[in-house]
Amino acid sequence: MPDNNVARIHKLLRQQAAIASFGSFALRENDLHKVLTEAARVCASGLDVPFSKVCRYRSEENDLLVEAGYGWKPGVIGNVVSRADESSPQGRAFITKEPAISKDLRTDTTFVLPAFYADHGIISTVDVVIHIKDKHPYGVLEIDNNVQQDYDQHDIDFLTGFANVLAEAVATSARTELLQATIQEMKILVEEKDRLLDQKKVLAEELQHRVRNNLQLIYGMLTKQLDDTSDEYGQRGLRAIARRVFTLAKVYENLLGTEMTHTTDFGIYMKSLCVNLAEIQDGNTDNIDLTCESASITLDLDMVTALGIIVAELVTNSFDHAFPAGNGTIAVSLIIGADTPETARLTIRDDGTGFVEKIGSKRHGVGLVRRLVQQIGGDINLASDKGTLWTVTFPAIPASGPDLPKAA
Repeated sequence: MPDNNVARIHKLLRQQAAIASFGSFALRENDLHKVLTEAARVCASGLDVPFSKVCRYRSEENDLLVEAGYGWKPGVIGNVVSRADESSPQGRAFITKEPAISKDLRTDTTFVLPAFYADHGIISTVDVVIHIKDKHPYGVLEIDNNVQQDYDQHDIDFLTGFANVLAEAVATSARTELLQATIQEMKILVEEKDRLLDQKKVLAEELQHRVRNNLQLIYGMLTKQLDDTSDEYGQRGLRAIARRVFTLAKVYENLLGTEMTHTTDFGIYMKSLCVNLAEIQDGNTDNIDLTCESASITLDLDMVTALGIIVAELVTNSFDHAFPAGNGTIAVSLIIGADTPETARLTIRDDGTGFVEKIGSKRHGVGLVRRLVQQIGGDINLASDKGTLWTVTFPAIPASGPDLPKAA
């Protein structure tokens, strides 16, 4: 592999680690100013630039104020950088909601810049909007360089993804919403890992370890935060997110020690997942028996991840709601070729009080399950005559591997 490709991969790994590290910091930190300051520092480090800043939009003044930054001389942070219009790079990004790249400010006479740009010798800038969903954008995130620099799409993606994480931190102090943004960044890491596998096996294996370790770190932080959270609604949200992080971590734990591949044996993974599901439930589950039987089938990682979350959500639903007396059984089963040779049937059954899905219910776990089933091209049915029985059928065309065991 050419040296420049290896350097680019190392740069991507460093940027991904920076996103994960910042997400962990923001999860622990309640002081927004410290979060913004750390964001500026991490962005500058991740893109190897000497300056960066976070600018907040002020609606009454219609301007952008430097809230936090990195590398600037005294007097920059806390002052207005520009109007919120297209007379400046940051104003253009704010108005258009698109990244604004200025390769050489010396030759661009359309901008009106404050004096501190010249004082610091700023030549190249990249601005992205800090957009909060369903609200006005918070402002912009900007990196600045005193040497001319051509930024590629990976740099823009890193900065845009970072701004998205920062937006969640600004939008709410709730730990759960910030963590959702971090998990989204984990998804970006997974997708990038898949691309890197075809380029460098050794580096991709290292990235796989990093993804697994970062997911386990986030899961640990969530469980610690549960101990510090007394609000019941907040606890439910944290447990739901922790459960989904846990299922992703189990995917990568299942992959480690095997040959690098885009696939894994879902049957082995599901059995491993079920062994641990009771341990992450809230309350005493000693008298609830969870069993898991599965055929062996090698599936794409995306499908394995979706099915793992489906199993975790429905099993947890049974733990939480099916057994008010505290005892019962839950059975998870996967059969290949149960209906047709190229379909699989996944069932989650309990002998509890039964479950009736109300129209318009805001129980997000069930809604997530239905979306995931649709995503993998499957169907889901609920029967609640005696206990609860969820039946998920989905295409069982293996990604690779030998002949599969069939239903009797």
